[in-house]
Amino acid sequence: MKNLILHTEQIKDKELSRNFEEDPRTLPIIAAMIKNQACNFCKPLKISVKAFKIRELFEVEGHFETHIRISCSRCLKDFDTPMASDFALTYAREVPGLMDVLDEKEIELKLEDVGLLYFRGEEINLQQGIEEQVVMALPVRPLCAQNCKGLCPHCGSDLNQKECACEHTARSNQFAVLKNLKLDTK
Repeated sequence: MKNLILHTEQIKDKELSRNFEEDPRTLPIIAAMIKNQACNFCKPLKISVKAFKIRELFEVEGHFETHIRISCSRCLKDFDTPMASDFALTYAREVPGLMDVLDEKEIELKLEDVGLLYFRGEEINLQQGIEEQVVMALPVRPLCAQNCKGLCPHCGSDLNQKECACEHTARSNQFAVLKNLKLDTK
């Protein structure tokens, strides 16, 4: 995990550019997703970042790309697809003693409210921020193809392969029962 480290003394006066290549299984949340078979990463994460200092904050702008294998949300077949995203992260040095003054709930709200990631010392570990960005870039409803027909809701046949013998009627409107509902508006 030493790869995803930036040294603040290298960012003080000028912009710092770095490229990283990281095995996704070294990131804990992604490793758990792979273990639970939610998705699989076919290639390492290729990450490029530019870091610069604005007053006491360190801004990190970057881009990552990889290839994933994931199940289609309609037909359930696994397929490979590229995944890439740009991101921007803001890091601030943790103020000594601040954690002693505030209780844990206040700290959680403050960190989420301002969107800052905190670090100690002279090294910024990008792992947590980048891992969050990768997880957020995963497709919510992945499709193997835009025109994927999915599975038959009656027999389970893959409708991309062949039409099944089931009778396919138009879906009934679940709210049709409300059509004759009369409300007293007095």
